[in-house]
Amino acid sequence: MAQLSLKQIKKTYPNGFTAVHGVDLDIRDGEFMVFVGPSGCAKSTLLRMIAGLESITGGDLFIGNRRVNDLAPKQRGIAMVFQNYALYPHMRVYDNLAFGLKLAGTEKSELDRRVRQAAQLLEMEHLLDRYPKQLSGGQAQRVAVGRAIVKKPEVFLFDEPLSNLDAKLRASMRVRLTELHRTLRESGQPATSIYVTHDQVEAMTMGERICVLREGRIQQVDTPTALYDRPANAFVASFIGSPEMNIVPANLHRQQGTLGVMVGGAWLPLSADAAAALERSGRGQADEQVKLGLRPEHLGVVRSDSAEDTTFKATFRFMEHMGAEVFAYVSLGDVELTIRVPSDDAAALARAVRGDRLVIRAQMARAHLFDKESGVSLLA
Repeated sequence: MAQLSLKQIKKTYPNGFTAVHGVDLDIRDGEFMVFVGPSGCAKSTLLRMIAGLESITGGDLFIGNRRVNDLAPKQRGIAMVFQNYALYPHMRVYDNLAFGLKLAGTEKSELDRRVRQAAQLLEMEHLLDRYPKQLSGGQAQRVAVGRAIVKKPEVFLFDEPLSNLDAKLRASMRVRLTELHRTLRESGQPATSIYVTHDQVEAMTMGERICVLREGRIQQVDTPTALYDRPANAFVASFIGSPEMNIVPANLHRQQGTLGVMVGGAWLPLSADAAAALERSGRGQADEQVKLGLRPEHLGVVRSDSAEDTTFKATFRFMEHMGAEVFAYVSLGDVELTIRVPSDDAAALARAVRGDRLVIRAQMARAHLFDKESGVSLLA
């Protein structure tokens, strides 16, 4: 196994466009790290630089204790699984798995042992005599992973390997790949993995840590739980979570000595912890413009009028039934909000029609505040 260190890694193309801006990142030995971000954020470019398929313009890349900037891909101790699998159509599965070992001059008995061990690990012993055209998408993906396993690399690199599969198969393959990583690590085999995806569900369910990228810059690196509960900025907050966090313009405002926010004409008190954090940072001035963040599950519909400070009235627009939950869309003045409610608790929405006034409760202890201009969290 091997740790990776990226120190001020940059990528600038001949036309002057800079795709990666001085990335600093340490990936732990045996860790499953996920790169996630929107299209064009340079996550695949960064992965290809680690693989040696893209040159590094500036900075240093270490795999273990070796600086590998100038090493060819085959000298870096990596194995890569691509989006399109890249299987040889004229070779049986067995030969696809064995091909790289044959080129490396691996002894026949060792080659056979590794191929059959990988096939057993991926539960595809029965596929060894088939050709790629006889495989389903999920089976072909497993062969591509097996081809990487037999090489016994120091680092596995996955470039959106599940994007060509249907939703049900993607879900099952997420589980299979996560279990595979843990099995390899527990058995003492190389298991450091970097996985690129634009799908936040894949990122949240597979990654031990997640690196969120935007326009070639790291926004935050943390565990899935920390990213969800303590986003560093408004971009991370809105990108992680489905439906995305409600992030709306607001003003800090004191009412009877209590610091809160004015949003869409309604005043909502901040929690004591949030108010104290703002005071410590010198940002607790009344009338300061900020962004308020509330996840849809931290808003709820109240059955009747309430005198609580954390409730407000909003106009019902429409809702979506998602099976186990309901998404309700409401307006508070010119601010639009999404509410996520378990189906069993959606009785207050059962008879709602467009234009109805609903009483909404906000869990202000779970609220986030971001700087209006930079988007940086004010409560981190």
